[in-house]
Amino acid sequence: MTNWRVYLSGEIHTDWRERIESGAKAAGLPVEFSAPVTNHGFSDDCGVAILGDEENAFWKDRKGASINAIRTRTLIEQADVVIVRFGDQYKQWNAAFDAGYASALGKPTIIMHGPDHAHALKEVDAAAQAVAETPEQIVAILRYVISGELTTKS
Repeated sequence: MTNWRVYLSGEIHTDWRERIESGAKAAGLPVEFSAPVTNHGFSDDCGVAILGDEENAFWKDRKGASINAIRTRTLIEQADVVIVRFGDQYKQWNAAFDAGYASALGKPTIIMHGPDHAHALKEVDAAAQAVAETPEQIVAILRYVISGELTTKS
C-alpha cells in the first residue's frame, strides 16, 4: 500500500500532532507526516537569523513568514490530506491561511477545533471534508479513508 502524505498544520502548544502520529502508527496506517517548524523561536527568528537583523518588528516578522512559507507551501502541495488544528489559546491566522490554501489546491482537509470555535470557523469548516474535535477522531478518519476499516464507539 502506498504511503499517504499528511500535513499537520496549526497550533504548536499542545500534543495533538504526537497523538495523531502515535495513533496512526498503532493502527498500522501507511502514513508519512509533515508539519511546519514547530519550534516557536526558530519560526519567529529564522528570517533575521538567516538574512540579517531588522529594526522594525513588522519586517522581522515578514522575513520569517516568507521563509516559513517556502516549507509550508511545498509540504501542503505535496500532501494527500491536510489536517489543520485551531487551538484555544491564540488566534491562528496562519492555520486559517493554510486551510484556505489547501482548499484552493483541491486538497482534502480535516479541520480540528473545539465547539467554541464552531461559529468563527464556519466558512473554514464548510470547505473541509471533515471537522473533528480530537486527535483520536482524526486517526479514525484516516483509518477509514486509507484502509476502509470502521471503528465505532462502544
